[in-house]
Amino acid sequence: MRRKIQGSRILITGASSGIGRALAQKAAAAGARLAVVSRSADKLADLQSSLPMGTEVCPIVADVTRDEDRLRLLRTAADRYDGLDVLVNNAGVASFGHFSTSSEAIVRQIMETNFFAPAELMRSAIPILTQGNQPAIVNVSSMTGRRGMPAWSEYSASKFALCGLTESLRGELARFDIDILLIIPGLTRSGLHDNMLRNEGRMKIEFDKGQRPEVVADTILTSLKSNRTEVVVGWEARWILWFHRWLPRFTEWRIQRQVKKLYAGI
Repeated sequence: MRRKIQGSRILITGASSGIGRALAQKAAAAGARLAVVSRSADKLADLQSSLPMGTEVCPIVADVTRDEDRLRLLRTAADRYDGLDVLVNNAGVASFGHFSTSSEAIVRQIMETNFFAPAELMRSAIPILTQGNQPAIVNVSSMTGRRGMPAWSEYSASKFALCGLTESLRGELARFDIDILLIIPGLTRSGLHDNMLRNEGRMKIEFDKGQRPEVVADTILTSLKSNRTEVVVGWEARWILWFHRWLPRFTEWRIQRQVKKLYAGI
């Protein structure tokens, strides 16, 4: 199967920065018609000004954790373009710190943004996408959605849930001819770390050395074109997930050993 990007009506959540912004720019350059969603009108205006001249773009200010906003953004995009072909669930939030010192409020906020919001967007979008051209859903998960990592406990849980729902829906949505793709990036310079709910983990993570969001955006477009079911993006993610699959006990031992060293004497 070859899916055309040119002329496709694509809705992207979390479009004002990081992977979402890069994807909007790449998709616009490929001739897509865009509906871009963010909570910030100023950031959407900045994104719009960065797109190629003549790009069809519909900026929508919305909070994807609010049911009324989700329904409004889908209705706005569908009304603007007389339908929708691709939904990209990219919006996300994270927390870096150990679970024992976290709170119920944080885990609920992360689950609302990273799991319940895309789940309900997909549910509401099904009737619209059913009428689309080569319809597809793209869920942007994370390496931590396939291998839980210390200090990323709530984030890992939310991304594991998104992976599980994606796999379940792949069979369900086949009867509507809606494809559902899963993108699993490793460490990415997406700006996620600048807006974390907590940043208290002791492990040193060099976010500035992560892959560029443009790499992930290119992979998303390539996956859409070729209809690839699941793609891991980045050498670090591929390496860790390879060890997790084939040497799980060794992987667990290394992780536990490192955490114990970080907290020795505390």
